Amino acid sequence: MSHILHRMLSKTYPTAAGGEGMVLRDRDGREHIDASGGAAVSCLGHGHPDVLAAMHAQIDKLAYAHTSFFTTDAAEELADHLIARAPAGMESVYFCSSGSEAIEACLKLARHYFVEKGETRRVNFISRRQSYHGITLGALSVGGRMKDRAPFEQMLMQGHHISPCYEYRGRRADETSEEYGLRVADELEAKILELGPETVCAFVAETVVGATLGAVPAALGYFKRIREICDRHCVLLILDEVMSGMGRTGTLHACEQEGIAPDLMAIAKGLGGGYAPIGAMLASKRVVEAVRQGSGVFPHSQTYVGHPLACATALAVQQVIERDDLLANVRRQGARLEQRLRERFGNHHHVGDIRGRGHFWGVEIVADRSTKTPFDPALRLNARIKQAAQERGLLIYPMGGTADGTAGDHVLLAPPFIIDAATVDTIVERLGDALDASLASARPA
Repeated sequence: MSHILHRMLSKTYPTAAGGEGMVLRDRDGREHIDASGGAAVSCLGHGHPDVLAAMHAQIDKLAYAHTSFFTTDAAEELADHLIARAPAGMESVYFCSSGSEAIEACLKLARHYFVEKGETRRVNFISRRQSYHGITLGALSVGGRMKDRAPFEQMLMQGHHISPCYEYRGRRADETSEEYGLRVADELEAKILELGPETVCAFVAETVVGATLGAVPAALGYFKRIREICDRHCVLLILDEVMSGMGRTGTLHACEQEGIAPDLMAIAKGLGGGYAPIGAMLASKRVVEAVRQGSGVFPHSQTYVGHPLACATALAVQQVIERDDLLANVRRQGARLEQRLRERFGNHHHVGDIRGRGHFWGVEIVADRSTKTPFDPALRLNARIKQAAQERGLLIYPMGGTADGTAGDHVLLAPPFIIDAATVDTIVERLGDALDASLASARPA
């Protein structure tokens, strides 16, 4: 019996024993193509020699120094690298150990910004239903995945939610894509006015919605309207690019494709590529300057902030991505992945939508394509597909509740940036076999 408190206490998990490139190997010698990078984490795959060398070099030099006493070369160099390539206006980086922690830092700095400005009534955060921003209490409070919130609801600060920009299920027949995007963006202004602009701190959104909806990009013009609304009411814009950022969608930051820059941004996952636990908050000059001109203190800290090994690792990951021009490969193989998905599933009776960008794709499964009716959640179809795929040597990221938080199924693909065309083809073939097998097993005898 394992003494680990696993995600599912009744399940026995295989033991991962090794990995190289696109492949993870379990203790019994079975090989699995990592088509989801874990949870959109392993952007360089497994066992990259340059990253391992950088980790060895750092651990030989310095493992840990507390940030109340020291900064380190590793942290300073990573911060310089990130800000030089950050969205316009970004000035500072706060390092932490996960995406949830990065969101927590964004929430606290957003509030602290307004405290420094004397606008202490600004306590409200607005986000979108069917969003996921992390599992810590602050992140749960602003998140819109209600099943995760429910057990802790009485412990959470009040969150306020508007509709997601989920074109497959939200756009009316009489709307263009752009008209739909502007309509749901305008819900933000309505909510700000309802709460009172003087009470609203920030709007929080995933630039491309990840696990909860399955790689859903915003409609054309949506985020530009969101940016305008935030500016009009002096509300900060926090973008959550924990899953969609750091090259996953074909540009280093997903918001580059939207033509906007946030005030605060959370990144993680692809930042360190899974080689070390690291996340970060990027903060704009205007936010940091308000603190600098005020108390000069950001009252938030954790033991492993700016951990030298994690920072050196992340810097090596980012340098390999840039040196090897892997974002070009993301765009090239991402286009192939889209093409192959549409060829295999475009006319599938139970595939309702295929959406995404770069190396970030979702396939939504439905019982009826014409009505978009989901399967009965009791079938746990997404879990069946995951199991069938793993039996075929393929790792994918499934999720339920896609349609409304309870019903609906999708699978998420987020392969490493090093993928080649042949592996793209294999992923789609195995996914197709797994989906068909799962559908067959879910039908009544």
